[in-house]
Amino acid sequence: MGPDGVRGAILQVLKFRHFPATVMDISRNDVERLLSGMHAGRIEPEDFARQLLDLQVFLPVQDEKHQIAGFQLSTKARPLVIEDEDGNRVLVVFSSPERAKVLSSDYPDYSGGLLTEVSWIIRRMGADLGFSINPGMDPGFDFDPDMVAMLAGLLPEEAE
Repeated sequence: MGPDGVRGAILQVLKFRHFPATVMDISRNDVERLLSGMHAGRIEPEDFARQLLDLQVFLPVQDEKHQIAGFQLSTKARPLVIEDEDGNRVLVVFSSPERAKVLSSDYPDYSGGLLTEVSWIIRRMGADLGFSINPGMDPGFDFDPDMVAMLAGLLPEEAE
């Protein structure tokens, strides 16, 4: 799909998503300001998608047993992927480490994490995987697998 096809698909998907009538502007960082702007209709869908790719989010990863404080022993981070009520798999990220603290009771093994660009995550996601920023919170946003594929289509080619 060429750039115009990606742009059109993003416009179709994002413009017709249901957003709450009012979203409190409780933005703490660039990701939250972008999410709030999208929900409020101040940011065009294509601009939202392109800007999001360059921003950093917090990716919760599973802590290792018998860890040394502050050190990750494994070279493979295990991100938090949950299954929704329909059986769809969703990668969970947060706009900041503070927002991820809600995981502590439900997912105690995921007290670690890393800050990384959305583009880095999108490049490494598997097929048929959704993506959720601040799930169940305002501001937040859920991407179904088709939307994730559209985001991936906006990424520039990587230099080898």
